[in-house]
Amino acid sequence: MNVKSIAGRPGEGRTRFALSSDSARPLADHWRVSDFVALTKPRVMMLAVFTALVGLSSAPVRLDPLTILAAVLAIAAGAAAAGVLNMWYDADIDAVMSRTAMRPIPRGKVSRFEALVFGLVLGGLAVAVLGLATNLAAAALLACTILFYVVVYTAWLKRATRQNIVIGGAAGALPPVIGWAAGTGGVGLEPLTLFLIIFLWTPPHFWALALNRSDDYARAGVPMLPVVAGRAATTRQILIYSGLLVLASELPWVLGFAGTVYGAIAAVCGALFLLLAGQLNRSTGADRRAAQRLFLFSIAYLFVLFAALLVDHGRGSLPPMRSSHVGRTAGSVHAELLPGADRGPRSLVNLSTSEV
Repeated sequence: MNVKSIAGRPGEGRTRFALSSDSARPLADHWRVSDFVALTKPRVMMLAVFTALVGLSSAPVRLDPLTILAAVLAIAAGAAAAGVLNMWYDADIDAVMSRTAMRPIPRGKVSRFEALVFGLVLGGLAVAVLGLATNLAAAALLACTILFYVVVYTAWLKRATRQNIVIGGAAGALPPVIGWAAGTGGVGLEPLTLFLIIFLWTPPHFWALALNRSDDYARAGVPMLPVVAGRAATTRQILIYSGLLVLASELPWVLGFAGTVYGAIAAVCGALFLLLAGQLNRSTGADRRAAQRLFLFSIAYLFVLFAALLVDHGRGSLPPMRSSHVGRTAGSVHAELLPGADRGPRSLVNLSTSEV
C-alpha cells in the first residue's frame, strides 16, 4: 500500500490509502502462476508419478538418489505437459461443460497460444531430462505417452468414438512402465501387469464419473458411453471391466513378484470394487450416489493397490527375483530393490479425491 496525500480545501489535507501498481503486480503474478499450475492437472500428475515410482521401485535395480529424483521430476513434467496440451486442445469443449468451465483457458486467464508453448516446452524438457538422467528407452516411452494422450486420445478418439476412454486409457497406464524402463533400460512382464491393471481400471473410473455428467458431454458433443449407449449399457460395461480389473489385480501375486500382503489387500479391495459396481448396475437413473461412490472409491482403490505393492517390496518380503527385462544400462543396474521404497506412500498420501 502507498500512502498518498490528497489536497482538499485550503488549509486542509486528506490522506487516503491507495493500492499502487507496484504492490498489485506481485498479486497478479501469483494468480498467473497458479493458473499455469492448474493447467498441469496437478492431482492427476501426482497419481501418474506415484504409479511410475511403483514401477521404478519394483524393478530389480539400485539407482543413486540424484538419478531417482531426476527421473521422478522428468516423469512429473511429462505428465504435466500432457495435461497442459489436453487443456489447450479441449478449450472449446471445456468452455461449454460445467465441470471444466472454470479452467484457466475458458476463463481467459491463460491464452491458448501460451498454453501450447508452455506444454511443448515442458514436454520437450521432460523427455530430454529423462533421457540424459536415465536412458533413451525411458525417454522414448515418455514421449510416446505424451503424444498418445494428446494426439490419439485428445485430438482423435475423445470426439470420435464411444471407446475413447478404453483405448485412450493406455496413455494413463504407461507411467509404471516408464518408471521400470528408467531403471532397467527395457520392459518386462512385471510392469506390463501394472499397465494392465491401470488400463482395466480406467473405463469404470471414468464411466462412473460420466454417468452423472452425461448432459455435459452431450452438450459438448463428446460421445462418451453414457451419452451414446445409455445408462443401462454403461453400468453393465462398468461391471464387466470391474470383474476383469479384480482378476488382473491379483496377477502380481499369482506371478510371484508380489507377496501375500499385496495379494490379500488386492482381494479385499477388489471385492469392495465389485460390490459397488454391482450396486451401480442395479441402481436406477435417479440414483446419482451409486456412480459417485464408485468413482470416489476407484481413486482410493488404485492408490491403495499400488501403495500395497510398494510397501510389499519395500519390506523385503520377497526374495531377489530374476528380471524379465531387456537392455540393461551398464553401470546403473544391480539386482537389488530400490532402497527406501517403503517411504513412498506416506509422501503421496495427500492425493485428493475431490479434484481428480
